[in-house]
Amino acid sequence: MLLRKGDNNENVKLLQSKLGVEPMGNFGPKTEEAVKAWQSKNGLTPDGIVGPATWAKIMGEPIVAQAAPTPQPVSTTPTPQVAGLKLDKLKGHVPQVVIDSIPEVASKFGINTPLRVAHFLAQCGHESGGFRVTQENLNYSAKGLNGIFKKYFPTEASAAAYARQPQKIANKVYANRMANGSEASGDGYKFRGRGYIQLTGRDNYTQFGKAIGVDIPSNPDVVASTYALASAAWFWSKNGLNKLADNGASDTAVTAITKRVNGGTIGLADRIKHFKEYYHLLA
Repeated sequence: MLLRKGDNNENVKLLQSKLGVEPMGNFGPKTEEAVKAWQSKNGLTPDGIVGPATWAKIMGEPIVAQAAPTPQPVSTTPTPQVAGLKLDKLKGHVPQVVIDSIPEVASKFGINTPLRVAHFLAQCGHESGGFRVTQENLNYSAKGLNGIFKKYFPTEASAAAYARQPQKIANKVYANRMANGSEASGDGYKFRGRGYIQLTGRDNYTQFGKAIGVDIPSNPDVVASTYALASAAWFWSKNGLNKLADNGASDTAVTAITKRVNGGTIGLADRIKHFKEYYHLLA
């Protein structure tokens, strides 16, 4: 679970009702301030972002411990450069591990102009909660499952047997699609969303592996670690997003890309904000 300013969905409505904010479903400035105030009052970092701990505490649910992210090594060598890209300008705005990976994806997937890189990073950053989340969180309550995956859990009662069991949830909601097997096959969880743009499904894992010459399906966890940016770049290239990025630096261009990445315009304001930030640095 990760909610932040710019999101617009049913979980935001639920959050707003708990915080006493009008439940419109849009995570705007009032909701952000309400979250910060609640976090301060309850001993959490007042960053205005609703992660798993904040969500569980607000909803009165048990906090499920999650493994700490693997520390990324601090780069002691100069940032690799790509002709025409001022990658050093991104320091302090984008994690160094991401910056260090840009030359490779620029070469392999054509994300090699200031405009393309700025659009790409803005989408990756939003989809991954600021480059912090590299695998899908499926730790939902029965109520959450009913709200988010109503097709598979039409009532809270039907979701009860799956609540707080990410593996069972993934195996059900991703079964028999994207080249995955049945629920019993375990493919749903094995090929759950990973990487900065949440690569999902056996078919996508297989195609990505072929593109980079690595047997990804045999070790899918590497998408969340070694290939978090490369998998996002493959998705970007596959979906013709360089062409959309070349349309310019307008909000309209960001909107078109967001719709292709997200399927809608959730978090559009945040994506636009970061696109402008990165493009200003790189242009």
